[in-house]
Amino acid sequence: MARKLFVLNGSNLNMLGLRQPELYGSATLDDVRSDCERVAGELGFELFFAQSNAEHEIVEWVHDAFRQQAIVVINPAGFSFRSVPLLDALRMLARPVVEVHITNIHARDAVYQHSLISSVARVVIAGAGVYGYELGIRAADRLAPEGGE
Repeated sequence: MARKLFVLNGSNLNMLGLRQPELYGSATLDDVRSDCERVAGELGFELFFAQSNAEHEIVEWVHDAFRQQAIVVINPAGFSFRSVPLLDALRMLARPVVEVHITNIHARDAVYQHSLISSVARVVIAGAGVYGYELGIRAADRLAPEGGE
C-alpha cells in the first residue's frame, strides 16, 4: 500500500506566477504540482494535490487526510494567520504536518509574521520559494519513512 501525501494550498495560490511575481516568483501552481508529483513519485507517495480559496474546503481535505492516515504538506497562505477551524482540523492528524510558505513570512509585514498553523507543524519552511514544497515533501518522508511515526 502506497503512503499517502496531501499537498494542500490555501487562498490566492491559484494566482501564482501572475500575482506579485516580484514576491512569489514566476512559477505557477501547475509548475508546483508537477514538481510535487515528481518528488512524491520518487519517494513512493500517492499524492493528492489541491488548492482552494475556501477555508471549509481545505478543512474537508484535512479531514480526508485524517481518515486516510496521510501526511500533510500545507501552504495555508492567508489562512495561516486567522483560521482557527483549519488549525483545529490539523490538530487531529497523527501523521506529520509540514507548513510551507514561499516567502519568508518572518521578514514581512507584522500581519504575516505569526502563523497559527506553525503551532501544529513538525516542520516550517519559509522563504525557499516554490522549492520549499520539495523540501517539505522530503522532510515529511524523513519524519514518517514507513507512513507512521
